[in-house]
Amino acid sequence: MSAALNNNNAWPESWRLLSKGHGARKGRYVDPEFQKLEYEKLWSTVWQCAARLDEIPSAGDFTTYEIGNQSVIVVRVDADTVKAYHNFCPHRGTALSGGGCGHFEHEKIMCPFHGWQWNLAGESTLIFEQKEFRGGTLKNEDVHLKTLHCEIYAGFVFINFDANPQSFDEFIEPVRAIVDGLAIGDMHHYWWKSVEVGANWKVAQEAFFETYHVPTTHPQLDDAGREFMYEGIHHDVFQHSHVEYDAYPYGHGRFYAGKKPMTNNDANATEDVLDHMIEHMAHLVDEMDAMVLQQDVDIAKTLKGKPVPEGSSYGAEFVKAVYTDAAMTQRPMPAPTPEVAGMWGGEVFIFPNLLILPNMGNAMFYRSRPNGDDPNSCIFEIYSTTTYPADKPVPRAECEHMTDINDPDQFLLIPRQDMSNIPRIQKGLNASACKQVWFAGHHEKMIINMHLELDRYLGAPPAE
Repeated sequence: MSAALNNNNAWPESWRLLSKGHGARKGRYVDPEFQKLEYEKLWSTVWQCAARLDEIPSAGDFTTYEIGNQSVIVVRVDADTVKAYHNFCPHRGTALSGGGCGHFEHEKIMCPFHGWQWNLAGESTLIFEQKEFRGGTLKNEDVHLKTLHCEIYAGFVFINFDANPQSFDEFIEPVRAIVDGLAIGDMHHYWWKSVEVGANWKVAQEAFFETYHVPTTHPQLDDAGREFMYEGIHHDVFQHSHVEYDAYPYGHGRFYAGKKPMTNNDANATEDVLDHMIEHMAHLVDEMDAMVLQQDVDIAKTLKGKPVPEGSSYGAEFVKAVYTDAAMTQRPMPAPTPEVAGMWGGEVFIFPNLLILPNMGNAMFYRSRPNGDDPNSCIFEIYSTTTYPADKPVPRAECEHMTDINDPDQFLLIPRQDMSNIPRIQKGLNASACKQVWFAGHHEKMIINMHLELDRYLGAPPAE
């Protein structure tokens, strides 16, 4: 148990949430003992995303997932079966995977130290010089690989270290219908980058839990916000003004467009509006290359010179064109219902650390994890995914390990803008005069909900 709690199980004031979750003491982000408690009580018992199926497309493929000092091998056993094993050899403890992705040749897992072997189902098939162990009585079944609970959902592989975890169905139920409608399981690898960031894992993901930051952080994406923040021109309504936030049980949440779709719906639009829409989409391609891809811009350009049918709009015609193209190429797409369309450009958060940002046939994911024992460091990953035409092969997902969040050769503009804030937040949190942070009741509702659920795992006393 964390040393900070040994004194009569006291919960330090520096770890507390403010009344009704309106803020948090900074110890939750900077105290090594708090992070130690997270390892003990959160990461050891919560369902967590360990991989995408694209990392292990064929039998014998494996990928390595690490959280704290725990290492797991996720293995494709056959077309329908994936298993997760603790990454160690029962002989002398050697890690069976040194990290990353790979393939077990001849569908055989072999320890690189002394050659003990297992089949893909984790069953021991060879104990080298078996007669020497336990007086010749050690049996193969004594050294089968140790499995973890493992579930496949929406193209993700979720694992749980707990011997008797909450059922996955119960865990995912609050957001299942939303995620199911987005066709995330039909989306596949486009690119995937990982980088160490100088901030707590919660700081990193909270930067993406709201759209409140867009006017200042991404002024090129919000004309009214830029004019207000940087030019002093008054506006009452901004792009984020219509965004709705929902907080769900088990820490999950989402934000979405509310009553105003994020795709242009101006029924009286001229072609100038189409040009603006194309320009905005091109910004997203050039500055992020996720959620909106070049194929979407190319389709939007086909609308130029075509009249907009009465009662329709450029946004509606663009959606029709995308879906027509997808049908011709047999590219899977989510059903274009109002509920699904309302999520395009929004976000679904699966507690504790998976963020899904969907669009038409594309999605971006964020995953943030603590990095060792340092609460001021995390591993931050960005995935770009899309659906592929039936005749186009799906690439195996391979992670690109980046080294500098500010390098334009490693990250495009929008990720650089976002990630440049994250270490600055952590630096400010470590200031001696900083005691707490404040959360906005509406725009940061998902942050509040995440912390309340985190407290439930950690056994915190109720917020005052």
